[in-house]
Amino acid sequence: MSSLPRRDSICINDLVLTVPLLSGAVWPKALGQAALQPVLISLSIPHDISLTASSDDLSHSINYSLLCLRLRDSLNDKTAPLETLEDLSVRIFDILLLQSSSDAPLVSEAHLKVTQTRAPLNCKAVGVESKATSLPGNSWAADYVKHFCENLECSTIIGINPCEREELANCSSKHFHRAITPSLNFPLISIFSPKKIGKSSYQTLEALASYIAEETLNYLWNANPDPFLRAPFVSVGAAKPSAIVFASSSEIQIRRTYSDYPASFTRQFKSEHAHADRATHSVALALGSNLGDRLFNIELALRLLEAPPAVLGLGEDAVHVVDTSFMYESTPMYVTDQPSFINCACMIETSLMPLELLKLLKTIEITVGRLPSVRNGPRAVDLDIVFCAGAVIDTRESPRTELDDLEGELVIPHPRLAEREFVLKPLNDMIPDFIHPVLHQTVSALLAAVETGSMYKVIPFPQCPLPTNYVFPHTSVDVVPPTLTHWIYPSIHQPANARRTTSRAPRETRVMATLNTTPDSFSDVSPEEEISRVEPAIAAIRAAHPQLPISIDTFRPDVARAALSAGANCINDTGDAAEGALKWMTEMKKAAREFAVPVVLMHSRGDAGSNKDYSAYGYADPGQTVSEGVRIELGRKVDLIVKGRGGVRRWLVIVDPGVGFSKTLDGNLEVLRDAAAITADVSPRNPLAGYPQLIGASRKSFLGSPCAVQQGALVVRVHDLHEMIDVVHVANALW
Repeated sequence: MSSLPRRDSICINDLVLTVPLLSGAVWPKALGQAALQPVLISLSIPHDISLTASSDDLSHSINYSLLCLRLRDSLNDKTAPLETLEDLSVRIFDILLLQSSSDAPLVSEAHLKVTQTRAPLNCKAVGVESKATSLPGNSWAADYVKHFCENLECSTIIGINPCEREELANCSSKHFHRAITPSLNFPLISIFSPKKIGKSSYQTLEALASYIAEETLNYLWNANPDPFLRAPFVSVGAAKPSAIVFASSSEIQIRRTYSDYPASFTRQFKSEHAHADRATHSVALALGSNLGDRLFNIELALRLLEAPPAVLGLGEDAVHVVDTSFMYESTPMYVTDQPSFINCACMIETSLMPLELLKLLKTIEITVGRLPSVRNGPRAVDLDIVFCAGAVIDTRESPRTELDDLEGELVIPHPRLAEREFVLKPLNDMIPDFIHPVLHQTVSALLAAVETGSMYKVIPFPQCPLPTNYVFPHTSVDVVPPTLTHWIYPSIHQPANARRTTSRAPRETRVMATLNTTPDSFSDVSPEEEISRVEPAIAAIRAAHPQLPISIDTFRPDVARAALSAGANCINDTGDAAEGALKWMTEMKKAAREFAVPVVLMHSRGDAGSNKDYSAYGYADPGQTVSEGVRIELGRKVDLIVKGRGGVRRWLVIVDPGVGFSKTLDGNLEVLRDAAAITADVSPRNPLAGYPQLIGASRKSFLGSPCAVQQGALVVRVHDLHEMIDVVHVANALW
């Protein structure tokens, strides 16, 4: 019987700090002067305490005394004035999650609650709750932010009995706002809420609570100038202390967002959407294709999306792709008598309004080759807007539940998202913690609830060099090569014991044969000399084997370009992620983008025989320090390649933990022994989660290759081809 996943926490409750705040004081100072305010800090830090519990040794735990001391030393009456409670939260996360000049980060994830008890006069307390996780590159990101206002008291007419309609009764409410709004004006809310509530005369708490929620949402709507960044939900608890003789109070608790008041906010969106500022906002798009060269169609659509001036005559910075998902092959839904689909998703930054973006997407569909067909039928490419930041949009004159006849109309979030694994799974690769603004569930929760089908990840290999007389009609974008072949592999990681079952997903490990054209050190060979050796060898192999994927193993962008032009269709980038290598990485990224080829990214710290100290990752579980170092350092390199403008598509990246590079013998054994953990979906979130692995054990591959197969590696790199093919075949059969 399997046990529930352990989720232990170290908590600090109500640590008292006194800090200077420029806003929100109960007795505010003159403009620009800070007032010292007492605040309560509560922390919950995920940490597996099993080792401490079994050894009774505190060195394996988190020193909460040190945490408190660090916070009190950094945040006190001598601290530079802080504008808001949100600014205080940011400072606390900086202290906890960022590496200082001499110390490692105190923690990697934290839940934080900041409470101001001497808050506006009408309520007991206000505050901010948030959760943040450390990221590669000594940074962090907040997963959510929640504002709260506790026990806001006022008097109003409330009740259905005649006596209740004659006298004012005390009423209290609790507000919880989850919003992208940078900060919240707590004093203003505590003033307008009692005034509006005091003028009301509802008969039921239900109506009063709904009214409070709508008025609060209206305040948040007006407080945020960008309609695309309005994504709060409001929780309200309205209590009536005098309602029940033998109870302290009766209470109604509700949670609402803009979509719960379509008459108010859908109409406002329509009236504003023609006049809103051209602020850049994030949009999630889903892409699919099941006709023709499906992989070519997807890449062409993305390149056209990134070149809107050529498509609609729009501005140069109208659209930028900033992240992509893995690519999947899925069986069709709804209309099942049609070819299988290639599905993926991307995140874009755009200044286009939603209907303008919709027009651009439809134009791209036609350009790629989509023709009118039956609903949910075959198509060359399909592009759908899934999320537009947190906006809830329905452009139809009379919003309705039916989803027919949407031509020219737009409904966001996509109305069928919750039932489509082929959309949720790609979204989960990029924004697993994004909360659906209508369903109020994260993308990962929606994916967990949907019935899973047969979806496999896909890695495409383009045809290089381009075929003779190949005509590419779209002169506004880089040439998209036709697809030579593609690999598929399971979309869900399976541990070794799971692969023994009869229900396991089909999987096979590929063998990459290595031809070393530079037996001497790469650093001793000039780029020109390396090209002179590599180019003719690749051209000869390509001429003899037109359908064979060929990888070029180099850290030099010029060599990679020459090899791709000669016939290679994969880059094995052996460069490290040190500061001096960033220029090379940028150029290598451009080459990979231009040729649309897969890229193998290897973990390295420069000289393979040095930099073997991984003590900075001693916080990891025993026997996992090197693996944790690979996850963090290689994850940082992968993020630099994949995320941001001009990034390589996520589905084109294969990761290599770098066996034999900057690791001791024990470190190499650790990587081989538990290679699956390097790309496992673990908490806190692993930046390498889901990526396919290549493992190169060099001349020790008679041992390393079976280990790699047992750990689920997609590719093993070998020198002795024929012998190692037999080894991998046996290992595949065993595991």
